[in-house]
Amino acid sequence: MTTTGTTAFNPDLNDIVEEAFERAGSQLRSGYDMRTARRSLNLLTIEWANRGINLWTIESGSIPMVAGTATYSLPTDTIDLIEHVIRTNDGSTSLQSDITISRISVDTYASIPAKLNQGRPIQVWVNRQSAQTYPSGGNSTTGLTQPAGVTPPTITVWPVPNVSSTYTFVYWRLRRIQDAGNGINTQDIPFRFVTCMAAGLAYYLAQKIPESRPNIPFLQAEYERQWMLASEEDREKAAFRFVPRVGYMR
Repeated sequence: MTTTGTTAFNPDLNDIVEEAFERAGSQLRSGYDMRTARRSLNLLTIEWANRGINLWTIESGSIPMVAGTATYSLPTDTIDLIEHVIRTNDGSTSLQSDITISRISVDTYASIPAKLNQGRPIQVWVNRQSAQTYPSGGNSTTGLTQPAGVTPPTITVWPVPNVSSTYTFVYWRLRRIQDAGNGINTQDIPFRFVTCMAAGLAYYLAQKIPESRPNIPFLQAEYERQWMLASEEDREKAAFRFVPRVGYMR
């Protein structure tokens, strides 16, 4: 039996929105329908960021550390860091080495008495800012005067990098899923999540369409089922083991 020989099915934004409206028992009829669907789609992907680690949003990066400087900015679309090391002699074939750096809480960082001590960093505090854009002149939350721009997430390392060595902070981060629309029809998701996205958007739209509200329980259940299928597939497949730490009392 002859088959297509292709594996390129990847519905664009219009197709996903049409599918979602049909699942919700309605139709895409106007420009406003597309606008409200795109808004719901962006809210849906924000929800996905809160549900856990989406493997396709993991990106690596590095920050050259400056002697005497403790705090550095991360990309503004960073959700969180999942791994990080201090790299010494970056780029040297024979000398480059990655050394684990421990993540600490704000409470632990605040309790460090000598925050200006210098040396090789062994701890990092990740300050997950909102990456919100503030107008020039002030921040309504803090009351502080600052120039216009974005307050990005930051890292603060301890000890502060010293003057005698060069270090690079290497990290693996979770980034935000890119916005829907903006003139681009391709969505920032792997094909495994297309069905989940259509089901989730249908559930979101049904909450805004009066005649579709009786279908909300079914659409919610189907969305959760599709999320479970997709998220259980989107996981790390490498083998791992747990080794207990054994202590001895004397």
